[in-house]
Amino acid sequence: MTTYIIRRLLLMIPTILGITIMVFAISRVAPGDPVSLSMGPGGQMDARRAADVRKARMALYGLDKPIHVQYGIWLKRVAKLDFGDSIKHHRPVIELIKERLPITLTLNLISIVIIYSISIPLGIFTAVRQGKFSDRASSVILFMLWSLPSMWVGQMLIGYFCGPTFKNWFPPAGLSSNFADSLPFFPWLGDRLWHLALPVLCLSYSGFAYLTKQVRAGMLDNLRADYIRTARAKGLGSWTVTFKHAFRNSVIPVITIMATLLPAMIGGSVIIESIFSIPGMGRLAFEAITTRDYNVVMAVATIAGVLNLAGLLIADITYAIADPRITFESLE
Repeated sequence: MTTYIIRRLLLMIPTILGITIMVFAISRVAPGDPVSLSMGPGGQMDARRAADVRKARMALYGLDKPIHVQYGIWLKRVAKLDFGDSIKHHRPVIELIKERLPITLTLNLISIVIIYSISIPLGIFTAVRQGKFSDRASSVILFMLWSLPSMWVGQMLIGYFCGPTFKNWFPPAGLSSNFADSLPFFPWLGDRLWHLALPVLCLSYSGFAYLTKQVRAGMLDNLRADYIRTARAKGLGSWTVTFKHAFRNSVIPVITIMATLLPAMIGGSVIIESIFSIPGMGRLAFEAITTRDYNVVMAVATIAGVLNLAGLLIADITYAIADPRITFESLE
């Protein structure tokens, strides 16, 4: 196991290097000029002074050097977890990430707990009751949830639940109320959960629908297997057959989805955090893209790539733990 983990970690090095090359190249070929955008609209200074200011800012951020030199400088900084300075915020990018990342992780981890807490029991229930009304009804509802775009759902939730026109039940934006800092812990926690309710719902429903269908499909494949019929013929109870045998052998797709769900949801947070004005990584990435803040864009994309690689490594290790028939040699 240790040898396999070391090999995978060594293999991740060239993969991460490839990710940095792609991220850097895409950021540079994107249209727009971050220095011009950071200078604001023209007309406030003459053309000669504007050119001097532009030249000075290009030199300040290293944008006046050749592309390969810029990449080399940036890669050396990334190796030290130094992503440079934000062109828009005039602050180190790592400081912005430290401020925003806990918010995004909190939002996504709550969503993941909700997704797995509901989808696994529901997937097992619908598989056991295949063909019944409850199975058909849940399939229709899950298909509808999977089809709804999160941007549209977020806007509809704000329009219906966050305004005086219909139901003014939830706040439309932000993480907490203006007076939240003066509250004791539990009232503060309640206020925070009140603000997170709709964003978490937007992040959860599509993943919940997808995972439920995957659990159901895996359970159906195993419930039809010969070893399940043998277990029932031996007189084993329905609970033992369903959970100890069928579900245990259906857990591989669940592990696969778990490995990629968090990085995917962090990517989806770009839309949700922008809609609900949540100051997390997603909103930071959206603002960086619109203002061509190269260093922030590259930092967020690189971190997302590393999270994907880490998730795949954890999934491979969990495979062997969940199913003894899988060996580390077979994963290579």
